[in-house]
Amino acid sequence: MRYAIIYCKDNIAGKNVADRFREMGFNPHVPIIELRKETLYSEITIEKYPELRNIDFIFFASTHRSEKGVPSLCLHTPGNWRSADLGGKEGKICPTYAFVMKYLFIMLHKFAIEEKVTTKYSISMEATHHGPLIDIPCCFIELGSAENEWKDATAAGVLAKTVLSIQEYKPEKNWIASLAIGGPHYAPNFNHLQLKSSYAVSHIVAQYSLPLTENMLKEAEAKTKEQISKVLIDWKGCGKAEERERMITLIDKMGFSYLKTSDV
Repeated sequence: MRYAIIYCKDNIAGKNVADRFREMGFNPHVPIIELRKETLYSEITIEKYPELRNIDFIFFASTHRSEKGVPSLCLHTPGNWRSADLGGKEGKICPTYAFVMKYLFIMLHKFAIEEKVTTKYSISMEATHHGPLIDIPCCFIELGSAENEWKDATAAGVLAKTVLSIQEYKPEKNWIASLAIGGPHYAPNFNHLQLKSSYAVSHIVAQYSLPLTENMLKEAEAKTKEQISKVLIDWKGCGKAEERERMITLIDKMGFSYLKTSDV
């Protein structure tokens, strides 16, 4: 798979990951693009960056920030289900591969264990959120949540190894492309399924982005490169009973089959 790395020159963690990647003797044909503007708000097109013309997947290496300041290694797809307060466009999400996201999350765990950073760092997917909006399949791979972690060469190396692992990417035949709905931003139930089940999650709609709309389902379907075969629902993380029933009615109307995470 042909891939590229993009980071902002002033983003400590992003530069750290890119530097660790360079040290690994990477393929010189892999574009590494340094942005002057913060990634979330950048315009990234093939016209502006012609080296992306034949790229299948983009990694945005970046800092992770959280209110609780938990040291974290995170992976997520960008986009906005509703407002666009942090770049991108309102109601628009980026394309990605459900199978690639699953593979990367598995490899992220593998390398974190090998480098013995799991005692310090939380390993998590995040719900789909923030900019930029681009047409090339992509994900954010992040190191957080404060300056000490952003400068951590070992943790950045784990992320760089995860990026490099895409050269060996091969999906399993039994993987099932899925959309995930409900639950908190760091998606513990979906993290578990991404690691331990055959379901492969492309995008996550957290509870704070509900109520679910027809446009959300259409965006998720259009922006997942595989055909979505299942909608996974964190049932208790989808609000009140009437909201859950309305959501199920909409999912049925759109022709998707669904499964509660508690039933997997």
